[in-house]
Amino acid sequence: MLGFVWAVQVLSALLLICLILLHSPKGDGIAGFGGASQMFASQKGAEKRLNKITAIVAVVFLVCVFLLGFGIVK
Repeated sequence: MLGFVWAVQVLSALLLICLILLHSPKGDGIAGFGGASQMFASQKGAEKRLNKITAIVAVVFLVCVFLLGFGIVK
């Protein structure tokens, strides 16, 4: 069971890195503080799905971290 959780954690970490890199940049750097950028503009359908998938993978990763960190899985 311990090996399975480790494998899921490693795979979710790699997938999370790839998913985060797929996201489009939202801000304009320093110009975003002055209200010049439209940071909260409406998202396309693909971007919304990417956000949901990223959130799900992040939750899976965090569950694995807690299971391994607190020694629940032996």
